[in-house]
Amino acid sequence: MTAEVSRYRWVMAGMAFLATVVNYLDRQTLSVVAPVLTEQFHMSNVDYSRVVFAFMLAYTAMNGISGPMIDRLGTRLGYAVCIAWWSIAAMLHSLARGAFSLGAFRFLLGMGEAGNWPAGVKVVAEWFPVKERALASGIFNSGSSIGAALAPPLIAWIILRSGWRSAFLIVGAAGFTWLILWLLLYYTPPNVRAEAASPPIPMRKLLRSRWVSMFTASKIFSDPAWYFYVFWFPQYLRHARGFDMANIGKFAWIPFLTADAGNLIGGACAAMLLKRGIPVDGARKVSVLLFAVLMTSAIPAVLVSNAFVSIALISTATLGYTGALANMLAMPADRFPKNTVGSIWGIASMGAGFGGMVFSLVTGWVVDHYSYLPVFIGFGILPLIAAGIIWSMPGPGAEEAVDWSA
Repeated sequence: MTAEVSRYRWVMAGMAFLATVVNYLDRQTLSVVAPVLTEQFHMSNVDYSRVVFAFMLAYTAMNGISGPMIDRLGTRLGYAVCIAWWSIAAMLHSLARGAFSLGAFRFLLGMGEAGNWPAGVKVVAEWFPVKERALASGIFNSGSSIGAALAPPLIAWIILRSGWRSAFLIVGAAGFTWLILWLLLYYTPPNVRAEAASPPIPMRKLLRSRWVSMFTASKIFSDPAWYFYVFWFPQYLRHARGFDMANIGKFAWIPFLTADAGNLIGGACAAMLLKRGIPVDGARKVSVLLFAVLMTSAIPAVLVSNAFVSIALISTATLGYTGALANMLAMPADRFPKNTVGSIWGIASMGAGFGGMVFSLVTGWVVDHYSYLPVFIGFGILPLIAAGIIWSMPGPGAEEAVDWSA
């Protein structure tokens, strides 16, 4: 690593972090506004789940496009296109007049936001060595939990003073400030320019990779739990725990603060295991399993009578999710060329989006017809299935004979 790259790499991680904060502020605005909109637009839980489904449908489809697009356009231009798109879409939410138009704007938002993680993992792959990738991934991904933690008090404050339409306008406009800084600051580090500029591995070959297929399958079961906390937690506090908008603003950020800690703890856990001589593949898998076990705390969270104990247990589950994800974010770059990690993460995120779509619709139906109990139990168990798939993935050398060239 050159001195230039060594000095500048944390600036690049910081830019990916800020983009992810903006991404989640835009995404989370709806979940905070939801208690207001469901009443104003006379939406049931099933109606709301369909709006979330519209986001997830676009997010899922575009991950298969945005990852390869970013690999071909390059990190600088590809990231810029994505954030410009999703910032405009976020502002358009202020024009919603009912469930249908809200779902349409949500669909546009999902199209743009799909590019954030393929772009972020490319930033980490281009700027960080193997031993630092989980920590750097945790830092940039912590923007999701910071954004989600900031959203409840910030959005509730805006709503109470200026109305929900202003919330979408103000938060959506923040992306353009980031865009200017990004275009001024980002460049590809000299030591990886040749690799970054070479043609990426063709998608058809990546789709035949057993490692990529299993990694994608793991995302189907790991990410829906996170989407549940992001999109449904304020609704849960309102309808199951009796919180009003002011109390949602006061307390709904807590699980996302602990999620932020999970990003850093997850990266530190992998670094500690690597320092003790455990191979990279083993360090990642052990870390994923440990943090998946923490996510089972969602099960007692719905059973306890005290709302604040429930929040504490949910906060433990969100810490577990981000601790596992910090290691999963680093895994494609451990194994594949830097010019291809965006495509791989795009494929895997399609799996995450598919799981999010299915479980979002199931969540709305189950809550309307039963309660939150089976939902929390399910989202406590799914991460263990994801960890089991990660442990079943082929180890280093299993696909070394594959010809990845076009």
